[in-house]
Amino acid sequence: MSRARAPCVHWSVGDGDDAKARELVARLRAGDAAAFTAVYERHAAAIFRFLARLVGRGRRALAEDLFQETWLRLARHARTLRPDTEVRAWLYAVARNLARSHGRWAVLDGASREALAGWWYLEAPRAAPHDAAVAAEAARHLERAFARLPVAAREILLLVAGEGLAVDEAARVLGVTPETARQRLHRARAALAATLPTETGGEKT
Repeated sequence: MSRARAPCVHWSVGDGDDAKARELVARLRAGDAAAFTAVYERHAAAIFRFLARLVGRGRRALAEDLFQETWLRLARHARTLRPDTEVRAWLYAVARNLARSHGRWAVLDGASREALAGWWYLEAPRAAPHDAAVAAEAARHLERAFARLPVAAREILLLVAGEGLAVDEAARVLGVTPETARQRLHRARAALAATLPTETGGEKT
């Protein structure tokens, strides 16, 4: 199991969070087991999906180990969370750091491909829905293009497109400013589009 350190930075709850979120953090800080269960039930599925995407298909055991370690980190550090900690961002950051410690990044799964394709199709036409062969080839192009991106680009795309985080929240996960996150997202989207097939066919080089 990975020994990557838990993040030393805390994130404040966003404007959309209410007193209930702060109360939940207070209960975590007090060692309330029911609060831990509530957080787990709310975020476990998304955190596991995120880890599975990061470490790759065929590595479910590794994803499960990192998933378990993520929740162990919360259990260990719950009492030291700041009162304004945004728990979801904290969990994503721990999961991301654990996955990066293995140096393994996945090719895209189907859900991520679909989310990213929504951006691609702003630049290139969508294949006819009935043309399964064309759609499969487009998915392969997208997967290869994603795999060529730098890690920082893959991170921001997975967090924003794959996981649906707001850019500001993704910035907190990555430990960067919102402006830096927006710049990374813009560059990642441009880099992805630049390597995808053109309208006339064939991958860009």
